[in-house]
Amino acid sequence: MTPMTRAARCLLVLTLFMAPAIALAQPAAAPSGDPDLHGIWDYRTMTPLQRPRDLAQKDTFTVEEAAAYEQAQADSRADYNALPTVHAKFWLDYGTELTADRRTSLIIDPPEGRVPAQTQRAQARARDRAEKRARTHSIQDRSITERCVLGFNAGPPMNPGAYNNNVMLLQVPGMVVLHNEMVHEVRFIPLDGRDHLPDSVRQLRGDSRGHWEGRTLVVETTNFTDRTNYLGSGEGMRLIERFTRTDESGLRYEYTVEDPASFEAPWTVSLPMTKTDGPMFEFACHEGNYGLTNILSAARAEERREAARSPR
Repeated sequence: MTPMTRAARCLLVLTLFMAPAIALAQPAAAPSGDPDLHGIWDYRTMTPLQRPRDLAQKDTFTVEEAAAYEQAQADSRADYNALPTVHAKFWLDYGTELTADRRTSLIIDPPEGRVPAQTQRAQARARDRAEKRARTHSIQDRSITERCVLGFNAGPPMNPGAYNNNVMLLQVPGMVVLHNEMVHEVRFIPLDGRDHLPDSVRQLRGDSRGHWEGRTLVVETTNFTDRTNYLGSGEGMRLIERFTRTDESGLRYEYTVEDPASFEAPWTVSLPMTKTDGPMFEFACHEGNYGLTNILSAARAEERREAARSPR
């Protein structure tokens, strides 16, 4: 790849360290008259990604059903948080309401509201991944989200998760920057019409390119690796994201996953986002986290026990 120019390096450093202040200080008008999408957006919601199977073909709740569902979820979380501190998860930050249209899933296509079935190729890949996780020979056998390389709800694509459901959208001339609070993910999306990277160049977050279609920012991301593994996807995933301002405080985020080698059909998600004053918090995924150390040491201990049981 072509080395970054000094100006590009300066822009990168400035964006990483000053992005929160720049975003909050941006004027109402976006660069070059583009639609104004800048700001910090909260994408928490109680609506699940996939429709629960017991709801079958029910696309939306009635007002009464929605209220009952929200109350049941709130009661369940309250009961869990009442457990002793070692079990409680009072620090979680799930959404407290369904989407305004009371949908039973964030997936809007296919109509049944669920991720399409995986292909045989994807199923074989999933088995191979599971075998590697079971071996636990090294950290390379663990998932990239478990290793804090990527955030599980930061994307691409973005989805509501247990916490840190905020993304800051920064618009500068010729580029859009997405800064997720989860694992401080930062994506730089050129808008200048440049081609994607060569097919031989693969990246965990893929290679994103953006353009405007009317009032909607459209972002196409390709060139993934098979380690990204979004719900079973492979390196051939093509992701189309759409950002549309709906009103002064609303943003509609939609994405479509196209990966015929992994899924039997494309599928689309629609997720509302709400503007918030923030702040964006630092996310230190590894600090004080002994999970991987304990997993690896436990695997070695199990191997020693197995070796001791085996006849010599």
